[in-house]
Amino acid sequence: MSNPTSISWILYLLVACSAPFQTFAEPLPKDDGYRGIWYFNQPSKDEYKYKYSGGFATYPQQHEPMAIYCKEVNKTFFCYGGTTARKAGDRQVLLHMVSYFDHATGKVPRPTILLNKHTGDAHHNPTISIDDKGFIWIFSPAHGAGDSFIHRSKKPYSIEEFELIQKTNFSYTQPWWLPGRGFLFLHTRYNSGSEGTKGARGLHTMTSPDGVKWSAPKLFANIEMGDYQISWPYGNKISTAFDFHPDGEGLNGRANMYFAQTKDGGETWTTLDGRKISLPLTTKDNPALIYNSREKKLLVYLKDIAYDAKGNPVILFLTSKGFDSGPKNNPRTWRTAYGRGTTWEIKDVVLSDSNYDHGSLYIEPDGTWRIIAPTDAGPQPYNPGGEMVMWTSADQGTTWNKAKQLTKNSSRNHTYARKPLNAHPDFYAFWADGDGRKPSESSIYFTNQKGDHVWELPKTMTEDFVKPRVAW
Repeated sequence: MSNPTSISWILYLLVACSAPFQTFAEPLPKDDGYRGIWYFNQPSKDEYKYKYSGGFATYPQQHEPMAIYCKEVNKTFFCYGGTTARKAGDRQVLLHMVSYFDHATGKVPRPTILLNKHTGDAHHNPTISIDDKGFIWIFSPAHGAGDSFIHRSKKPYSIEEFELIQKTNFSYTQPWWLPGRGFLFLHTRYNSGSEGTKGARGLHTMTSPDGVKWSAPKLFANIEMGDYQISWPYGNKISTAFDFHPDGEGLNGRANMYFAQTKDGGETWTTLDGRKISLPLTTKDNPALIYNSREKKLLVYLKDIAYDAKGNPVILFLTSKGFDSGPKNNPRTWRTAYGRGTTWEIKDVVLSDSNYDHGSLYIEPDGTWRIIAPTDAGPQPYNPGGEMVMWTSADQGTTWNKAKQLTKNSSRNHTYARKPLNAHPDFYAFWADGDGRKPSESSIYFTNQKGDHVWELPKTMTEDFVKPRVAW
């Protein structure tokens, strides 16, 4: 009998050499384990090596959601950026991977290789959505130029077979399925030809009742050199927080924080207190502005959005004095912006040592606020990530308690802890690790709501289903 690992690896190589839109033999090939992409951006010519780098399987923050819990089948489905690399030093080529955690068995299957993106750029990492009928949608973006794809599973709640629905171009994907209504798709378009977007990164929206027929892209915001955004749903409401890139400062200029919400699938957008916003937003002084970082000479790094029991939004973000790595740009301060009525209350949370220390915010039914983030220094200090920590607040973010030390004595930094949509207590956040200063292997982890265990997804599998091992 053939070795299943060898068969998996042969299929893996076939995928690695194929065009991303090729129709594969059914079912799709499986990998023999979970390995994340290692990525860097902008060499810095100092001891920190790069502006940011590391294990970026769940990067970037503008891509969400990357995991969804479905109570109908008691599984958390997730996607991530995998790699063709088998060991440290191998060439990194990005694979779009899809899998799930089965809460009934505590096991994961061999991950499905959806496509090879033919790039080492983790900005191409996928996002996931699941519609009312249980079909799984994977949105595979570009990073500016290049091909983007929308795939749909052939069967509900199945990762075995997918069909290509559309080949197009978009970046920074945030596809939200609104029950009974369809998709509201927030995304970015580069040099799109839309008014005011030449040479910039403009935020756009598209809608679709079924994921097959889509509206034309509609420009939402393009302030000076463009914007980054994060978003999250609350029932049929979608809230977005976004920044702008000042003229002449490029990607490293991340200024101000703006907020808008929609309750009608993107037809109209309003401020926190319900005032209608006229789109597109193209000037830095506009009704959506809630935090003016330019006055404070700070940069803004957006992290996450959550809601209290009344649907009031809370935005998690980080501020620093500069874009490059190292202590000179301290303090790097995590903050929350809590919106109620007509006002926003901004409070400090904790300090960490990199602008790209990314984590997730949760607000739970009992009123607990929880953050899972790499706020402790790791083995590569001042590079993205560190040791993963769980923080809790019982007074709406006024004071915070270090509830759990999730990882310790790590050899590589952990970062980009991501929360699933409808997160189940047993799979509450997942992330990857990686060396911040040189190419490395990258493992993928998850933790539960209690934070009493961290599990590592198996890097090598000899069986079709495996229980992840306890790493901490």
